[in-house]
Amino acid sequence: MTAYLTVSLAALLAAGLTMYSGFGLGTLLLPVFALFFPAEVAVVATALVHGANNVFKASLLGRYADRDVVLKFGLPAIAAAVLGAMALGWVAQSGSSISFQLEQTAIKITPIKLVIGLLMIGFALFELLPRFRSMAFTRRYLPLGGLLSGFFGGLSGHQGALRSAFLAKTGLSTQGFVGTNALIGLLVDLTRISVYASLFIGAGGQLGDFIAWPLVITGALSAFAGVLLGKRYLNKVTMASVQSFVGVLLFGVGLALVFGVL
Repeated sequence: MTAYLTVSLAALLAAGLTMYSGFGLGTLLLPVFALFFPAEVAVVATALVHGANNVFKASLLGRYADRDVVLKFGLPAIAAAVLGAMALGWVAQSGSSISFQLEQTAIKITPIKLVIGLLMIGFALFELLPRFRSMAFTRRYLPLGGLLSGFFGGLSGHQGALRSAFLAKTGLSTQGFVGTNALIGLLVDLTRISVYASLFIGAGGQLGDFIAWPLVITGALSAFAGVLLGKRYLNKVTMASVQSFVGVLLFGVGLALVFGVL
């Protein structure tokens, strides 16, 4: 019951806030899912909720998306997402690990936990440090932004903050920003989920055996409710407070993964 309540509240809050920031759902949900599942399962579960949420947002605001931005940013992001998702599969299948004893506790650090943990710490700094918060790029850098956000989206799901930084100064209206963000995020999500599913089936698994389905469905439904609430009530929330909260959570769980606590 604790898991369902935690995922539900996190998805509800993050989905409402991401209506205005263009990021936050994946970065907040990944550490929450990581509390209950192995790191690679948490990434896939987050991708499924994130993808469902982007379908919902795109259905509401996708008509306002800027086609030129979607093509220049989205196509490189799709290609890079394939590489990132394949890299995740390769790291997850690695059988090596680091084990040591800390007082009376046996600690085991796997490559996937180390990679995801370091990425969480890196993106936590992106949320917390003012120098990175204020980063923005002109339209000429859209393909580069697509490559970077797509790759990290496929690898760990951390795509929204980078994408928003690149889209922030492209001259889009508020509706255009939200619609473009949702459409590009959906394209990346569909790509990486397809790769994750192919790798899972190729390893002998069946989609019905995925252990996170109940929490994924809970998270998706809560995210839908969060989008509707965000559209009506949460436009006055300051993004600085959201970035700080997400950054602290990412940093803490990232450290826990790196040091084998989770």
